[in-house]
Amino acid sequence: MSVSRFICLCVLSTVSVITAPSLMQAEDWFEFRGPTGQGHSSQTSLPIAWSPTEHVLWNTKIPGVGWSSPIVVGEKVFVTTAVPKGDGKMPEQSLRVVCLDLESGKILWDKEIFQETKETVQRIHKKNSHASPTPISDGKVVYVHFGTFGTACLTLDGDVVWKTTALKYEMQHGNGGSPILVDDKLVVICDGKGSNFIAALDRKTGDIAWKVDRNVDGRKKFSFATPLLITVNGEEQIVAPGTDVISGHSPKDGKEIWHLNYTGYSVIPRPIYSHGLIFVTTSYDRPTLLAIRPDGKGDVTDTHLAWSNKNQIPHTPSLLVVGDELYTVSDKGIGQCFDAKTGKLHWKERVGGNYSASPLFADGKIYFQSEEGETTIIAPGTTYKEISRNHLKEPTLASYAVAGDTLLIRTKSQLYRIGK
Repeated sequence: MSVSRFICLCVLSTVSVITAPSLMQAEDWFEFRGPTGQGHSSQTSLPIAWSPTEHVLWNTKIPGVGWSSPIVVGEKVFVTTAVPKGDGKMPEQSLRVVCLDLESGKILWDKEIFQETKETVQRIHKKNSHASPTPISDGKVVYVHFGTFGTACLTLDGDVVWKTTALKYEMQHGNGGSPILVDDKLVVICDGKGSNFIAALDRKTGDIAWKVDRNVDGRKKFSFATPLLITVNGEEQIVAPGTDVISGHSPKDGKEIWHLNYTGYSVIPRPIYSHGLIFVTTSYDRPTLLAIRPDGKGDVTDTHLAWSNKNQIPHTPSLLVVGDELYTVSDKGIGQCFDAKTGKLHWKERVGGNYSASPLFADGKIYFQSEEGETTIIAPGTTYKEISRNHLKEPTLASYAVAGDTLLIRTKSQLYRIGK
């Protein structure tokens, strides 16, 4: 063998060793709406066709009821659920975490973390569950949140690291907002029937690191929002939507940086951040889509609203930005595409069905999933172009998770892994 050929083979071999793991490495799906919290996946070769029997790698019945979305940590999948106690006629609930093997779908462990007793149980909305907040992980442990009933940290094998019930408030229609991780803290929004606050728990101990009350004067104070961590001019801030207000807060102590007032309650969609703008909707009674510049100080209600729209805006599904376009799907199935910077409407189409799940962008496609269990896949762009429709024939309100080149979809009773 010539010297030059030997050197060439060595180089190619080295390149293969370096690049092969990155090609096989699946992205982390540690929280609600994925790695950025905004519904984007970098994975390719995702499925675009399936049914209850076709392209199903596995489907596993999940005990109880829960509308939390699945998360993926290595070769494990985590969801929360609530299982009625006894014969199910009484209101008591066992609040649980279920861990599944990603490859086989087998339940590895199923553990009770908290209980709702006859004395503590609270009524929920018919579309809600007792286990709606999505878990979150840092790859080493898993954090779960059940609203006022408790928050906990578990090892990946199900051992409890800590539990706390310190975040007490009276919920309205149940729990909803998912936690986020910010440095050494776990941050949640608690907007209840009578009190509204944002709290940060120490990730190692579960102790309250800070708690900031929100002054809400409206008759309907409750909301179910998930915060978003963003960076503005080199400084991190936690963006927290809620009843009648959205605000930015310092991760260090929760101190408010800015706020913008609006009229709205039962706020559900998680905000997204793109093109220097925060996009959020005000939920009930008539939702308004707001595009906000988050670089202000104090009350920015009259100064930092870039644009807004009140036509067919979602109460429940979060929004999605792909390139220069902002996509929405209303609870009643009206899809829209806006210019993200200006608010100009490019198209409006009746996608069909009813919607609670948040859309996903992956592999150059947008996935909308209806409450009836149908996924409509479209091509992003300023004209509406449908690619396919796929139905699991079972209700679903949970949002997608991505695991390698497969989708995880949670229905009312099962968790599906869909592949090509």
